[in-house]
Amino acid sequence: MITAKNNSPQLTPEEYFVWEEQQLEKYEYIDGQVHGITGSSVNHGRIAVRLITSGVNHLEGSGCDTGNSDLRVNIVGTNNYTHPDVSVTCDVREASALPKRDKITTQYITYPYLIVEVLSAGTEAFDRGSKFRMYRKNPALIDYLLVSSTGIQIDLYHKDEAGNWLIINYKEGDTIELKSINLSFPIEQVYRGLNLTPET
Repeated sequence: MITAKNNSPQLTPEEYFVWEEQQLEKYEYIDGQVHGITGSSVNHGRIAVRLITSGVNHLEGSGCDTGNSDLRVNIVGTNNYTHPDVSVTCDVREASALPKRDKITTQYITYPYLIVEVLSAGTEAFDRGSKFRMYRKNPALIDYLLVSSTGIQIDLYHKDEAGNWLIINYKEGDTIELKSINLSFPIEQVYRGLNLTPET
């Protein structure tokens, strides 16, 4: 996602939820400030849809849920909320995995096992740096997938059983392995038919 700081006043989380529902675009909420999500490329959208479809098909009947960028992710232990391109949760603490209870929210998830961000020139540094530092605080998160929209390149940040984060760089001809949801697929599945040109 491409994020740009909005000039809106500081909001409480509750005000943010109400305010964002009235907007035409999505906004991430970090430290009381809203950041507008703007202008994804055609490739960005198509890649996200393919990854969501793969997740939904693979996880059908498993008790896990796949969300698109409409689904907020709460940064665990904070009042920060993001809109990743794809997220998957299998955690029983989430609303989707439990009978309806007053204490369970339906406005966001907090315990994703997998988060996917499709990269752009404007967001890559943030997605690899500050955003990953926020995400990695979550004890449930196992895989953080960063997907190029201009070349056949995918980087996976995977948390091993010892709690260490490993970086795996995938390229043309490789098979992506997402241990968080027990899913493998050839990298070309993500990029088939796309015109991969660098952003200007």
